[in-house]
Amino acid sequence: MQTGLRLSEITGLDRQALVLGTGAHVQCTGKGRKTRCTPLTKQTVSVLKAWLNEPVRGTTSALFPNVHGGRLSSDAVQSLLSQNVAIARRRCPTLKEKRVTFHSLRHSSAMELLTAGVDISVIALWLGHESVETTQVYLHAHLALKEAALAKTRPLAGKQARFRPSDNLLDFLNGL
Repeated sequence: MQTGLRLSEITGLDRQALVLGTGAHVQCTGKGRKTRCTPLTKQTVSVLKAWLNEPVRGTTSALFPNVHGGRLSSDAVQSLLSQNVAIARRRCPTLKEKRVTFHSLRHSSAMELLTAGVDISVIALWLGHESVETTQVYLHAHLALKEAALAKTRPLAGKQARFRPSDNLLDFLNGL
């Protein structure tokens, strides 16, 4: 789930929301009816091209239609995800202890961008966050970034000693 789109954004996509040539991207309408474009990797473009070659179901323009040709419901997407996670758990035992939801895939996308060195403000735009503060949670969750920041600091030069205030400072503070 390389786009980091919300579940409602995915189910609301139409076929014409995709641009698969140069500058491949998907355009979606998110929270607050805001429109944004999210770039697509070559691998995602390849998968989507194959998907678009499948016969269209019904008369819908939905990118991901249900068996009747209408839009997939949130429950249907969650069910599909659960089925595929169950298959993945057979091959990847560490998934057995993890709760995988559509929203956790969105978080994984954000963490992958952060790990790749993408600026937090760009990630906020990518995810359609109202403000960068909403995206700060990913910085707090990423231990390797904290360790890298710590590695850039230097210990203070000189001898470490306990602060001993002067009598004048103590008199001043007592007079407050």
